[in-house]
Amino acid sequence: MPARALKTFSRIFWGRHLLTAGQRSCRCRINSHVKRHYSFLPDDVKPLRAVVNPDISKIRNIGIMAHIDAGKTTTTERMLYYSGYTRALGDVDDGDTVTDYMAQERERGITIQSAAVTFDWKSYRINLIDTPGHVDFTLEVERALRVLDGAVAVFDASAGVEAQTLTVWRQAEKHHVPCVCFLNKMDKPAADLNFSMESIRQKLKANPVLLQIPVGSGKSFTGVVDLLTNQKLIWKLRSTEDDGRVFETKALDPSDDPDLLEAVGEARTALIEQVADLDDEFAELLLTKYGDNFDDVPSIRLQEALRRVTLTRKGVPVLCGSSLKNKGVQPLLDAITSYLPAPNERHHDLVRWYKDDLCALAFKVLHDKQRGPLVFLRIYSGTLKPQTAVHNINRNNTERMSRLLVPFADQHVEIPSMTAGNIALTVGLKQTVTGDTIVSSKASAAAAARRAQNSSDLREKQGKHAGIILSGVEVPDPVFFCTIEPPSMAKQADLENALNCLQREDPSLKVRVDPDSGQTILCGMGELHIEIIHDRIRREYGIETDLGPLQVAYRETILQEVSATDTLDRTIGERRHVVTVQLTISPLDTASCKFVFTEELQGQLSPEIKDAVGNGVQSSYLQGPLLGYPVQSVSTLIQSVTMEPGTSPAMVSACVSRCMLKALKLAGGQVLEPVMSLEVTLGEEHLSSVLGDLAQRRGTVRDIQSRHDNKVLLATVPLAEMMGYSTVLRTVTSGNATFSLELDTYEAMNPQDQNTLLKRMAGLL
Repeated sequence: MPARALKTFSRIFWGRHLLTAGQRSCRCRINSHVKRHYSFLPDDVKPLRAVVNPDISKIRNIGIMAHIDAGKTTTTERMLYYSGYTRALGDVDDGDTVTDYMAQERERGITIQSAAVTFDWKSYRINLIDTPGHVDFTLEVERALRVLDGAVAVFDASAGVEAQTLTVWRQAEKHHVPCVCFLNKMDKPAADLNFSMESIRQKLKANPVLLQIPVGSGKSFTGVVDLLTNQKLIWKLRSTEDDGRVFETKALDPSDDPDLLEAVGEARTALIEQVADLDDEFAELLLTKYGDNFDDVPSIRLQEALRRVTLTRKGVPVLCGSSLKNKGVQPLLDAITSYLPAPNERHHDLVRWYKDDLCALAFKVLHDKQRGPLVFLRIYSGTLKPQTAVHNINRNNTERMSRLLVPFADQHVEIPSMTAGNIALTVGLKQTVTGDTIVSSKASAAAAARRAQNSSDLREKQGKHAGIILSGVEVPDPVFFCTIEPPSMAKQADLENALNCLQREDPSLKVRVDPDSGQTILCGMGELHIEIIHDRIRREYGIETDLGPLQVAYRETILQEVSATDTLDRTIGERRHVVTVQLTISPLDTASCKFVFTEELQGQLSPEIKDAVGNGVQSSYLQGPLLGYPVQSVSTLIQSVTMEPGTSPAMVSACVSRCMLKALKLAGGQVLEPVMSLEVTLGEEHLSSVLGDLAQRRGTVRDIQSRHDNKVLLATVPLAEMMGYSTVLRTVTSGNATFSLELDTYEAMNPQDQNTLLKRMAGLL
């Protein structure tokens, strides 16, 4: 076993007996101040069943999300340590953290795959997913937030809201996930509480509710003041090896720093007024009982109101600390249990059709060399047990689940059952993929469908399983592609197997075969994404593959509205198929494509023929007439479909595809290129050099902001011009700059660039 892996493994002391761990507790000593020692008591043992299946109100399913290098994994590591899961504190730079267990993660010091861990904090069960912060792995955040009930957004207190923070925050809003904010790295000299609060307010359009103010700043940051209880929480770390497990709590008294007392008084008054504005029940309580003196408001009433504000997403609690310096993480854990929702406080309407039957969503797949596919499930109703058959509604098949596990990063513990509200890891589901709905049986799905169809608000829905399939995970389209070849034809089958496994794990990875050259094409979300896939194929599957040059995944659209008609007349055997289709296509302002029938035609066609028409239209959107890139921003109106009796739906679909291709060619093609939103943080002395480089890359500067002693450059740049940018930026700034990229939009290429691209693709350049 490698030394690094051995070091990490030795820190995990629960192993197979992890779930018999005792409940965490506080040891308190009362005098002028209170010392709290959050520790693990090995002799205080819970019954196995009580730990495995806690009451649903005591479960918290949360994710840690942030911009890259804000401190997500370090914060997660402290949570595991203080809850008694690990013996020692791991470090990202040392490559020995629990959740960053992939070799690529430890080498690069970044999170690539989301990792799930389960632990207890006091009387609560926390299922936590540590998510990546790099834009290439946004899907990992997306599918985690799809199944989580709450999230902790981690911020670098010296930078506030950064580029990827905006992306993950939008993802949380899309899934209506309540959040708690943690201003990390308060020990940095440039840490600024007010700046961070304002950036949350301005950039995220959120309503931050400050619950703590820091004691000290920069290297002198020693703790926080809890504005609810008016208590100081101080970490007196005597050495760099002090683990922060012990901290002092002390009520504020007149002998404290006058500036601190004034700041606390103003902040607590502002907190109470802000909560009263957001919660009517608390406002009424304030007016009737505590209008004369806000200091008399009980902290428990304020906490209850804050919980209501958080669950309704009217405001986001904000805490602060320094995970690397072991300060402020225990109060964050308390805030997670106090303010974020339990599974039964989140409403999933369609789950009610299953009543007490099993209903779960597969949101992640991993491949294990010994166990085979491991499928992560979020259980919404019912109970999951090993050695039972389950039905996959999306695949319409039944599979046998052999084992049931609790996820602990790359260490798993087998359990006898799992109830609603939990996250489970299953062995034996060989056909299930991300986004599939799992139920107890086909009969259970049919019963749920009947209940859904009998509901007045769902009677108009179409489809056999309308209203009983959980919505899956939205997968972004790739922006880069390249060829991949095995070292020899003898390894082709092994490469195909590896790519199939990796695609199942990572839905944002697309693999296709070029119909002309027969080459395998790898499509991914960015340079790093494809680099990681290439490295995994070498390490995990032992195949030394060759990658072709990276190419940009362009899009195509049309320039004008046109109509087209096409007739297909074909005889197969003794059966004649005749169909005529008339349609009109027109440009759309949005990035999506759509198709509709005329009102008259809508009522004439059978559902089977409508599906065939839809398949024909959708297939034509996959390959444009110019360069074969996907088509976007096109609206299709189906005006007529006439058929001879006996014409098959497949022939209808083929006729529609042919008619669409004719219309797309008549409408005139336009190539769209992906344009990225770029954010560069650098010193002012390097600004002119970076601006000059961006000008050569067809970049457009949107803004130049000041952030403490640095400049933040905001620009848009075509993705095709960003190849190898990290190396160039490192050279230009002597390694003293950071940048982030995010897909902004697809824009029409100018005629000169489009002609150059067309010639290059045709092999003329």
